[in-house]
Amino acid sequence: MSPRHRAGDAADAASPAAGDAGAAEPDVLDVLVDRLAAEQAAAEEEDAAPAEAHPDERPDPPRIAGELETLSGFLDFLRATIAWKVRGLDDDQATSRMLGSATTVTGLLRHLADTERYWFREVLGALPTAEVGYRWSDGHDTAREWAVADGASLEEALRDYRAATEQSRAQLVGRSPADEVRGGGREARTVRWVLTHMVEETARHAGQLDVLAELLDGRTGE
Repeated sequence: MSPRHRAGDAADAASPAAGDAGAAEPDVLDVLVDRLAAEQAAAEEEDAAPAEAHPDERPDPPRIAGELETLSGFLDFLRATIAWKVRGLDDDQATSRMLGSATTVTGLLRHLADTERYWFREVLGALPTAEVGYRWSDGHDTAREWAVADGASLEEALRDYRAATEQSRAQLVGRSPADEVRGGGREARTVRWVLTHMVEETARHAGQLDVLAELLDGRTGE
C-alpha cells in the first residue's frame, strides 16, 4: 500500500480552496503571510543546518502541552531520529540494496522528504501539484523516489529532508488540530489526522532504517 494512500484519479481533482483565496478575511490573510514568511525563513536557514543529528540533541516531545504541540513534538523527535539513524554511513553504504526490494537508506530519505511535501504542502497547504516543489518525484510517480543510483549523495538527500520538514512546520502556523483540509483533491480530513499519519509514517521508516543500519555496519537500537 502506498504510504500516501492516494487514489489515482483523486490526485487530479481541483482544490476547492483555490477559488476562495480572494474572499479570505484579513486575519486569514495574515496567517497565510506568516506561513509564507516561515517557509522563506526555513529556506534561508537550511544551508546552516548541521549535517548530522546526535541522539542527545533529539527534541523531547513535551509532557504537558496542547494537542498540536504534543503531536508536533513526537513528529519532530522522529524526524531527528531519522537523521541520527543515517549518521556515519557513506554514500556507497546508503545506496546499497540490502533487502529484496529497491529499498535503500538514501531512497528512504528521498521518499520521506517528498511525503512531507505531499501531506503538508499539497494537502494542508492546498498547493497545486506543480507548485509543491517535489524533489525526487513528480508527485504522482512515487516509484522514482526509490530509483537511486549507486553512490548517490546521502548528504544531499539528508539536507533535502531537513528542508522539507522545515516547510512542513511552516504550514502548521495558525492552525488547530480540528481544522479541516481538502488539498490534493482529497476528501476532508483534519490537521490532527495528517499529523498522526506522519507520526506513523516516520516511525515505520525509522524502524526500516534500524534494520538497514544493522545490516550495513552492525549497529543496533539506540
